[in-house]
Amino acid sequence: MFAYFAGGCFWCITPMFAEINGVKEVLSGYCGGDEVNPTYEQVKSQSTGHRETIRVEYDETLVDYRDLLEVFLNNVDLYDDGGQFIDRGHSYTLAIYYTDEIQKQIIDNRLSEYSKPACVSLEKYKQFYL
Repeated sequence: MFAYFAGGCFWCITPMFAEINGVKEVLSGYCGGDEVNPTYEQVKSQSTGHRETIRVEYDETLVDYRDLLEVFLNNVDLYDDGGQFIDRGHSYTLAIYYTDEIQKQIIDNRLSEYSKPACVSLEKYKQFYL
C-alpha cells in the first residue's frame, strides 16, 4: 500500500516515517501538477503545479493508514497556507493525495475534527515522479 503526503520540504518529513514499524520505504518526489517528469529546479521555481511529496510504502498488516495520517498531521503546521516553515510557495504547501475512497473518507473524517479549517489540500492521486 502507498500513502502520499506533501508537507513542505520532502527531506524534512521523510525521517518521521522511515522509522515506523511496517513502513517499507519512503521516497521523495513530486505530485499534483501536470508537468511530466518535473525536475527539482522546475518544482522549486513554482512553475509546474507540483508539490514536494513523499511516497510511503507500507504493510497494512503492521501499520494502519490512520496512524500514518496522524504522524503527518502532528508534524506540520496545519494553518500555514503559504508553505512550511522557511520553505515558501505552492510546492511547499500541504496536501494529501488519496489513492481510493477509503483513504479519502479517513482524511475527511480526521480533518473535520479540527476546530478551524486546516490548510491541507485533499487531492486524488494522479502520478508520483521521482
